[in-house]
Amino acid sequence: MDDDAIWRAIDTERAGLADLLESLSPEELRAPSLCDGWTVRDVGAHLTLAPTMRTGAVLVAFVRARGSFNRMVRDTALVQARRSPEELVAILRDAVGVHRLAPGQKLKDALFDVLVHGQDIARPLGRTRSMPPQAAVVAADHVWQMGFPFHAQKRMRGRHLVATDVSWSAGSGTEVRAPIDDLVMLMSGR
Repeated sequence: MDDDAIWRAIDTERAGLADLLESLSPEELRAPSLCDGWTVRDVGAHLTLAPTMRTGAVLVAFVRARGSFNRMVRDTALVQARRSPEELVAILRDAVGVHRLAPGQKLKDALFDVLVHGQDIARPLGRTRSMPPQAAVVAADHVWQMGFPFHAQKRMRGRHLVATDVSWSAGSGTEVRAPIDDLVMLMSGR
C-alpha cells in the first residue's frame, strides 16, 4: 500500500469507529477494553488524540508522566475521556481526511493504532469488526519489524506465524496459524 492508500484505510477506520462508538450504550462505553485498565471509552478517546495533539502538549504530557511513554499515552487518553461521548464521536469524525500524525508518529504507526484499537473496542463487546486485509498485512509487517513498545519478534521467538486468510507469515519455529486480524492482535500483546 502506498501512503495515499494507507490514509484512505485510516480514514475508513476512523469513520467506522465513530459510527461504532456512537452506537454504544453508556454501559458498553464503561466496559473494559482489551487494553489493560482501559475502558472502551478510554480507547475511543485515545483514538481522537493523534490528529489533534501538538508537540508542546506531548512534551508537557511526557514530563508529567515522568518520562514514561506508556503512562503518557494512558494519561492523555484518560483526560480526553472526560469529554462526552458525543464530543469524542465528533472529534473522531472530524479527523477523517485530516492527514496529520501525532508528534513522533509514523504513518504505519497510525494505521496499526486505529486497526488494533478498533479490535480493542469491538471484541470485548462481542462486536465483529474485520481489519481490511491489505491494511492488516501492512500492520502485521510493521508490528513485526518494530521493537518498542511491542517487541513482537522477541515475544514470538520460536514461532512461525502464518495467516490463514491472506499471504503473510513471519518468524520460524512452531507454526501458529490464524487469520491476519488475530495475528496482528497477538503480536501487539492482546
